[in-house]
Amino acid sequence: MNSPSQPLPTFDEVLLCTPQTTAEQVGLFLRRCLIPCSGGAKIYTMLYADELSYDVSCRAEELFQHLQHYNSAYRLVLLCNCEREHSYLPSIFSQYKVHMIPQRPLAEIQQYLQHHYRVAQPSSSAAAVFKDSMCVGIVSSKRAGVGK
Repeated sequence: MNSPSQPLPTFDEVLLCTPQTTAEQVGLFLRRCLIPCSGGAKIYTMLYADELSYDVSCRAEELFQHLQHYNSAYRLVLLCNCEREHSYLPSIFSQYKVHMIPQRPLAEIQQYLQHHYRVAQPSSSAAAVFKDSMCVGIVSSKRAGVGK
């Protein structure tokens, strides 16, 4: 996010983990990250890695230990909830832990995202629903269950 021209992560660079994420999904993701190919210098990110089940986390660690020898220049980020930092994967990688606070002001982050999520030529698309022709939006309410 150093400049507006830097692209957002692509679908293959991010794994959104849940308790239902399988070992196969994590394995495919780690292989993309750790096996060198001509894909360039991507930054791979596992979001909510602390949500993975114990079995999946153990298998992920084993695969990571095996594959890291193929590529010493990998770039892997695990984002975890600080309240669950003692779950399996965050514990394994705790020696590399960095407490992160966004370094950019909120307005600058919002401007960067607006640059990438604005529909160039608003037509009869769903982007017309959101403010400033954005192709994504957040709908929230202080009241639960009001049909969002």
